[in-house]
Amino acid sequence: MKRRNFIGLASAGSVTLSAAPLFAGSVTADMKTVKKQVLKIAHITDVHIRPEENAPLRFRKCLREISGLGIDFFLNGGDAIYAADYDGIPRERVRAQWKIWKDCLIEISDYPVYSCIGNHDIWWDAPDQDDPMYGKDFVVQSLGIPHRYYSFSAKGWHFIILDGNNPSVSLDEEQFGWLENELAQLPANTPVLLMSHYPILGVTPYWEGGMHSDYKRLKTLFYKHKDNVKLCLSGHQHLLDSVTYNGTSYFCNGALSGFWWEKGDDNSAGKGYCQETPPGYAIIELYSDGTFSNTYIPHRY
Repeated sequence: MKRRNFIGLASAGSVTLSAAPLFAGSVTADMKTVKKQVLKIAHITDVHIRPEENAPLRFRKCLREISGLGIDFFLNGGDAIYAADYDGIPRERVRAQWKIWKDCLIEISDYPVYSCIGNHDIWWDAPDQDDPMYGKDFVVQSLGIPHRYYSFSAKGWHFIILDGNNPSVSLDEEQFGWLENELAQLPANTPVLLMSHYPILGVTPYWEGGMHSDYKRLKTLFYKHKDNVKLCLSGHQHLLDSVTYNGTSYFCNGALSGFWWEKGDDNSAGKGYCQETPPGYAIIELYSDGTFSNTYIPHRY
């Protein structure tokens, strides 16, 4: 989970990908069904904020751009900061990155931000486990979220935020039991969006790794609640990816930082690209009938 090169859009209907500025996936309702858009959400992930590469100014510019799109709130898919998880990273460096993150979010202080924990957000190299900055609790505090996994509801949709930062990239037993109960208690046909930092199902993990190892267990659970579970969002890969299986759509929505705010390498298709994926974010539109659209918008720095 500590490899930066573990880098990873979907629909239960039609998906269109093109070389144009937009990449989109959607689920469309029957033509006779009247549907109403109830939420418009920005999904940002893998921001990897740091002081270098003029990243804070560029991030703030992007946040201003997104806030002008008429969204209701942000979903942050983890790896908010550049890196706290490698050996030898000092306390001051971790603090500095989180300070930049919080300063940048002043740009969107009028919007709720619901975050999950990414592998690079966690400082494991504290002097001991009693250190207040050690592990996930400090990340929970820094992100301003209620717990390492949690849920909330808005406009008829239910949102479940997961923590895959466990051995072999998985849900621990406590969390899986909570998820089972969470889905079991939902009223029939309540549409559900789940978010994990890591892909639960994906294409890019075939060459990059980084997917949930408990995907079989999760896809079986989702099939049990197939009338509820509509889509799963992730990041981690820095690559644009889409999978649909058993009516559930899995969108891995690139990385806002692209190639970690840098120009790229020999595998980059363009400036700032991670392989063939440009830096960007997704706009997700959710409808009253449980359908949705997911549009990836490359961000021009």
